[in-house]
This record gives sequence, structure tokens and C-alpha cells, in this order.
Amino acid sequence: MDHSRAPVLEALQEFRERGYVPFTPPGHRQGRGVDPRVLDVLGREVFEADVIALNGLDDRLMRGGVIEHAQELMADAVHAEHAFFSTCGSSLSVKSAMLSVAGPHEKLIVPRHAHKSVVSGLILSGVCPVWISPDWDAERHLAHPPGADRVRELFEAEPEAKGMLLVTPTDYGTCGDIRAIADVCHEFGKPLIVDEAWGAHLPFHDDLPPWGMDAGADVVVTSVHKSGAAVEQSSVFHLQGDLVDPKALKAREDLLGTTSPTSLVYATLDGWRRQMVQHGELLLTAALALAESTRSVIERLPGLHVMEFGGLVHSFDPLKVVIDVSGLDISGYQATDWLREHQRVTLGLSDHRRIVAQFTQATTTARPRSSSRRCER
Repeated sequence: MDHSRAPVLEALQEFRERGYVPFTPPGHRQGRGVDPRVLDVLGREVFEADVIALNGLDDRLMRGGVIEHAQELMADAVHAEHAFFSTCGSSLSVKSAMLSVAGPHEKLIVPRHAHKSVVSGLILSGVCPVWISPDWDAERHLAHPPGADRVRELFEAEPEAKGMLLVTPTDYGTCGDIRAIADVCHEFGKPLIVDEAWGAHLPFHDDLPPWGMDAGADVVVTSVHKSGAAVEQSSVFHLQGDLVDPKALKAREDLLGTTSPTSLVYATLDGWRRQMVQHGELLLTAALALAESTRSVIERLPGLHVMEFGGLVHSFDPLKVVIDVSGLDISGYQATDWLREHQRVTLGLSDHRRIVAQFTQATTTARPRSSSRRCER
């Protein structure tokens, strides 16, 4: 397929060039009705790019296939048979996947360290969880993805379970053995859903942990907004094989998703896919090198220790820099608050003894400059 194309971005550009006069949502009419004080902060370009898909990016019957073509390109880029864009984050994607595998009062194997979206999906759907405990790392007080032997034991004990949901990588970057667990699931004729929200970048570099589709999973959910270069709420769920019906998966997404998706999500997903196919290896090589050099510098600082996981887990995402701050006699929560207040550094995860810095293709050694407008205030 021609990965130099970006169908959503091209349709957005055509919408601008043709000068359509919309009488459809969004009501701001590409920024013309927005309060200038809002434009002063956000910029007009954000609103100019906010175009409805139906009778906007495409015609009334979506005959141009704009979104469909973009999804086909995404699937091809990551070795999946189908890809579906989600504009409600992976919280929507993982619910859609769960509901396409199991229904009310049916069973699904679910790890106890699952995300809130999984638990809310169980509540909404009536699916009965068969809980599987993650591997507990007593030395580090961390939970890692469960192993294949425990999955086999559960399927033998609960043969009516419709499938399994696996969370990997964890927030700390530790990864389970997707291939081994997928093989066990398939022995029982059951699909494996992988909540790989932290792993959207994995298909694009050989020095990263195995990507779920390559490792035999049936459905893989990714949050491109977490580790890629798309706006918040940008998620993709991918499908392969014949254990999950693509029509059922799409129907569940239609049931749960918004009827007013923003082109901002579609366009940034489309553009990120093109960027990664064309330049992903180079960008991620630089990010990996920066993460490694940062580890070395931090490890030499008194009171700090960069955690390594070695043979404790199947693999580890090196773009997650996990720092133990207990040598400073403070918690990770205190360290996170201090870094934000005094150093203008923000972190997404902290616990009783650790902080975690997530590196991406966008991470550089340069500190972002403050805008002159904010400095004046």
C-alpha cells in the first residue's frame, strides 16, 4: 500500500481548498464563531482542523471511503488484518473488544491489574470476570503480567470462559509473553485480547518488545496518544484471525462510541502512521539512545536508582525509565510533586517509592520554551 498517502489529512486539505460553507456541526464553523480570547490561547488552526466526517471530510454516504482507507493503511503498517480508529481513547477500544468476545453472564479471564476501563466494561456488559492474579514481584513490590502456565490452569478450571484479556506492557514497562499466552488460548479455541495501551510504538522498532499482532494476539488495543504522536483520546484497536468477528467488533464500537468524532483524532492518527512507516525506526532509535544515556546519568546521582528487570519478565520497554527514589527518604508521590513545582517537569506515574518517565519520539534534551504571552502574565 502507498504509505505516502494520508487520506484524512488530504480530505481535510481539500475541505479547506474548496471553501465549503457548512451548516453542520461543529457549531464554531472552523473557528469563525470562537471567542477571540479562546483563539488567543488555542490558536485558530485547532478549530480549522475540527471538521465532521459525515458530509464534511466525506460526503453524505461516506462514498469517498476516507476513514476506511486510513484504517486500511494503519492495519497494513502494523501487520493486522483490520484496524479501527477510536476517538474515545483505549477505554472505548478495550470495552469494544471485550463485548465482541463475551456477553452478559458469560466469562472472560481478566488480570487483577487491569485498567479502570476494563472494570467499567465488566460492569456495563454483565460479563463475569474470571480473575487471574499477576506475577507479584515481592522485592520491588510490583505486579507483572501473568505467565502462560497460570492461564492454562484457568482455562482448564473454567472451560466455559470465552477468552482472555491480557495487559501488557504495564505502566512500568514490563511485558508478558504474548506468544506463549496466545498459544494457550488458541489451544482452547479462545481469542486473546491484549490491552497494549502503552505499546502503540512497538511495531516500529526491532529493539522494542514484541508487538501483539506479531505475537499471535487476536485483538490488540493501543493508545497512540500515550506513546505516539496523536492528540489525546486517539486509539486504535487491531484484529486478525477468525476467532473474533470483525463485524461484531465494529458493531460494538458503533454502539459505545460517539456519533460526532472529531477529525483532529482521525487526522493525527493518520499522520502518525505515515510518519512511523517512513521515519519510525530512525525516530525511535534516537529515543532509545536518549533513554539509555539518561539512565546512565540518573544512576550516578546519589539516592537514585534506575530499576532493571532482567529475567523477571519476558521483556521490558526501554522507553520507560523507572527510577527508585527511596534512597532519598521520600516517596515517588513527593518526588513527582516537587519536580512539577520546582523544575516544571511532569510525570504520569508515581508510587510509594518510584517515579516513571515515559520517553517517546518527541523527547529531546531541550526544555520547551515558555510562550512570551505566559511570561508577561
